[in-house]
Amino acid sequence: MSDHIQRCVEALLFAAAEPLSEADLARRLPEGADPAAAIRALREQYEGRGVELVEVAGRWRLQTAADLAFLMTEEREEPRRLSKAAQETLAIIAYHQPVTRAEIEAVRGVQASKGTLDVLLELGLVRMRGRRRTPGRPVTYGTTDLFLEHYGLASLGDLPGMTDMKALGLLDMNLPPGFSVPDPSVAGDALEDEEQLDLDVDAPEFVQDYVGEE
Repeated sequence: MSDHIQRCVEALLFAAAEPLSEADLARRLPEGADPAAAIRALREQYEGRGVELVEVAGRWRLQTAADLAFLMTEEREEPRRLSKAAQETLAIIAYHQPVTRAEIEAVRGVQASKGTLDVLLELGLVRMRGRRRTPGRPVTYGTTDLFLEHYGLASLGDLPGMTDMKALGLLDMNLPPGFSVPDPSVAGDALEDEEQLDLDVDAPEFVQDYVGEE
């Protein structure tokens, strides 16, 4: 593999405003370049260093090594802390997606506050996936890539086990009749009874650190 291609991939990852997939990298590399090989080489190169190359939500980013967090002079505080209801709702969506509001209420045993879902949607942890092909066509909800990035998960398959979540008291309720629990690792695929929504919004691909001439 060309050192030039490896340097190009390193530069793209360094400048990216969000994690990049191999397909994202391939679109910016010369034809015939192998981004996967470059990523493997970079992972070995950054192994054990202050900056590491990690996979989140099936994409790649450079980040500070976790064990060096104590060196940071500033700490980022979350502008809003999730309430217990929001945490329970997020856990139910993560494990049961795609899930409707009525199903969330059935699992929790209480009526879901519209504000709770609004907060999760506003924070970008949850998205509207589609509509069920059932009477009323209720909206279904699922988690986002930001959810995976926030919790440091490579994929939904890396979620804590159901036993762990039950130990936290989040998933110890009885499921409603006929309500199945899909495998989170394949929850991104459309289900037969779900009509997908296309709500993607374009976002800046790279960080803009400066502006042009005045």
